[in-house]
Amino acid sequence: MPKVAVLDMAGKEVGQIELSEAIFGIEPNVAVMHQLVKNYLANQRQGTQSALTRAEVAGGGRKPWRQKGTGHARQGSIRAPQWRHGGVVFAPKPRDYRYTVNKKVRRLAMKSAFSSKVIDNEIIVLDQIAMDEYKTKVIVSMLQALGADKKALIVLPEENKKVIASAANLQGVKTATVNTLNVYDILNADKFIVLKDAVAKIEEVYA
Repeated sequence: MPKVAVLDMAGKEVGQIELSEAIFGIEPNVAVMHQLVKNYLANQRQGTQSALTRAEVAGGGRKPWRQKGTGHARQGSIRAPQWRHGGVVFAPKPRDYRYTVNKKVRRLAMKSAFSSKVIDNEIIVLDQIAMDEYKTKVIVSMLQALGADKKALIVLPEENKKVIASAANLQGVKTATVNTLNVYDILNADKFIVLKDAVAKIEEVYA
């Protein structure tokens, strides 16, 4: 079982925790993680892009010149794609890019993402985040003490409005609860900061 130090908000070690081998100690499956990242990004797309085809552009009802004898190439409409102000060939239309991935594949990808953070020493287990008020400075000083000045993902066992709001306007810092975690956010973060209670919940969910 992988062992990780448990730190407090000042970055000092206050204990150790044994992580589940089945969740944090597997061989990461890169192909499956890539599949889930693609799925996440596709599901984020709005799919609202739209352009007009030659059938939808205004004008062009009359043949611009007669078929033969002019020396020009034959033309049927001034709204054909090769004309200025003409329609778009295979114009994009609003569509839904969402698709689903099998549950077993999703679970394997999540376990692979967790394990990759342990292998790369990018996981930080935090004892607790004690906050009496909404204060961004508290989160900033905590991240500096933990050596997580760049992109960080803070995983909470349950929704904590003070922590979420205090970290909301920090560039590169995201917060998530155990049930809103996704592979993209885990892999995108330089430091995966997870509370001790959240570790227990993750092991319960993905056991």
